[in-house]
Amino acid sequence: MSEPTSTTPRDFIREMVERDVAAGRHGGRVVTRFPPEPNGYLHIGHAKSICLNFGLAQQFGGTCNLRLDDTNPETEDQEYVDAIQEYVRWLGFDWQNLFYASDYYEQLYDFAEQLVRLGKAYVDSLNEEEIRQYRGTVTEPGRPSPYRDRSVEENLDLLRRMRAGEFPDGAHVLRGRIDLSAANMKLRDPLLYRIRHATHYRRGDAWCIYPMYDFAHPLSDAIEGITHSLCTLEFENNRDIYDWLVDTLPFPDPPRQTEFARLNLTYTIMSKRKLLELVERRLVSGWDDPRMPTLAGLRRRGFTPEAIRDLCDRVGVARANSTVDVTLLEHCQREDLNPKVPRVMCVLRPLRLVIENYPEGQTEELDAPYYPHDVPKEGSRKVPFSRTLFIERDDFAEDPPKGFHRLSPGREVRLRYAYLVRCTSVVKDAAGEIVEVRCTYDPETRGGSAPDGRKVPGTLHWVSAEHSVPVETRLYDRLFRIERPDLAEGGFDEYLNPDSLETLTGSRLEPAAADPALGERLQFERQGYFFHDPIDSKPGSLVFNRIVPLRDSWAAEVKKQAPAPAPQPAEPKKAKETESKAPAPLTPEEREALEQARPQLLPVIQGVIAAHPKEVERYRAGQTGVLGFLVAQVMKKGGKPNPKLVNALLVEALG
Repeated sequence: MSEPTSTTPRDFIREMVERDVAAGRHGGRVVTRFPPEPNGYLHIGHAKSICLNFGLAQQFGGTCNLRLDDTNPETEDQEYVDAIQEYVRWLGFDWQNLFYASDYYEQLYDFAEQLVRLGKAYVDSLNEEEIRQYRGTVTEPGRPSPYRDRSVEENLDLLRRMRAGEFPDGAHVLRGRIDLSAANMKLRDPLLYRIRHATHYRRGDAWCIYPMYDFAHPLSDAIEGITHSLCTLEFENNRDIYDWLVDTLPFPDPPRQTEFARLNLTYTIMSKRKLLELVERRLVSGWDDPRMPTLAGLRRRGFTPEAIRDLCDRVGVARANSTVDVTLLEHCQREDLNPKVPRVMCVLRPLRLVIENYPEGQTEELDAPYYPHDVPKEGSRKVPFSRTLFIERDDFAEDPPKGFHRLSPGREVRLRYAYLVRCTSVVKDAAGEIVEVRCTYDPETRGGSAPDGRKVPGTLHWVSAEHSVPVETRLYDRLFRIERPDLAEGGFDEYLNPDSLETLTGSRLEPAAADPALGERLQFERQGYFFHDPIDSKPGSLVFNRIVPLRDSWAAEVKKQAPAPAPQPAEPKKAKETESKAPAPLTPEEREALEQARPQLLPVIQGVIAAHPKEVERYRAGQTGVLGFLVAQVMKKGGKPNPKLVNALLVEALG
């Protein structure tokens, strides 16, 4: 077994596997699998399962299989198989064995006949609606089908004729004979096989009956010798069928299923069915649309595998579902890119700036580093400076609001790496729109410092109009405008964010940044991290996708646009709520403990935030005394951790 390092996550599943290995269960083996159905592209929720299953195999010196659970010929396709393999590898993992449930069809059918001979399965001729009615309700037991007591011989005959293709779709099904009064309705004679005259993408027309997921999945695990079958919480009720099958059939060392909380993100949906609807209705450009939570979409946008793995580590593995703020993913991406990517200048929405006292036709080259002083990397480039530049349109205001520290009439600002300039006038078009700003520069301020020590609060990025390269930039935002689209009623159209993509065709990039040798990802100063679009970007016609902005502005925008709350009736008087004092700064030891506790505590904190929206709203409105209540809730659910660490993480999560 590999020795855990200080960065190895700790969670209840790893502790369980550790105990099993120490006790010699399964002969000390650790065999996991990642078993997606090839009916869509992998999304970021799958990344958590990939990291867990492959990570366990790496940590404990075991093996992890990739298995395609392909038992539904009507929805599966080789395209999805290829994409699944591609994105498992892109995420940084590889499998010891590649298996398909469809490879086991013959074995699975033999198991079905074996269950019939044991009296544990029968062929039912009720239709789908009748089966549903006979199954009962949560308060009423099921009723036996009139076909439940068919003889073994009749059941075998019908099952073999089903396989031979004698019956149309829906004429018969094979059901397990378990317990019609079971509290878990999954055990009320579950469906094991159904007739489908459909061509399978791998097996062609060799089969016209196909196993149900609840039948094929546990038996495939048993065939492969899986020791730890890990799945998300929505399959918790399926565990009883899993156990019934692997215990009823003669497996000497049957696997066991353990459930963990899936990864949910705000402003995101994780249902492959709903993602497919987005694609089929052309509400997005495809599975790799950069607004999609698919690994293909995240990769196209420019997210890195390292950032996604970091997110999965930070969220951790928990027993209770919670929803993680998508800004945590963005934070992980900034953390990954900050020490890696060069800084360059790109003006997204250009406004012409003419320096009236700069010589016409003159160009000088200014030194500009690629990395700030706090990044331990070296490198620089020459930036051409000329009489006519472009600055950001938002960096100029003719009538500036209070606190505006950028360029306006009569005001002086610093041009990054260059000079101080002062606005003297503006030029407008016939419609009254500003099309040009005219300035003078101080030639004594090269590098941006004034020899007389005068203070200039604003610094702008810029590019030379003559030398800059025209590029297209695409600015992405949340695909949905509500925090929990997975819980919302109605169709997608009502909740899609109309501003999820802004395409700017007139952006201008400094010339050195157009060199592909500089890398696929760049930081555009003051704008964010950008990525060469791998499909649409071509030499001479560059396209950049914004991965993430430099800081999150979404929460502030929502707060700004939200209507003022209606007056509320006075609440009954309670015990006086004391204001929460700012906690003392964390010591270095506490900061280290905080990072170690983060993966376990963050899901609990997110769950508490989701469960107490009124208290969260009060806290964000300034009633900081509510923080004590929220800390207590986390303490109660999180195993009584250090309250100072909980306080720090809560404040961070609450923004």
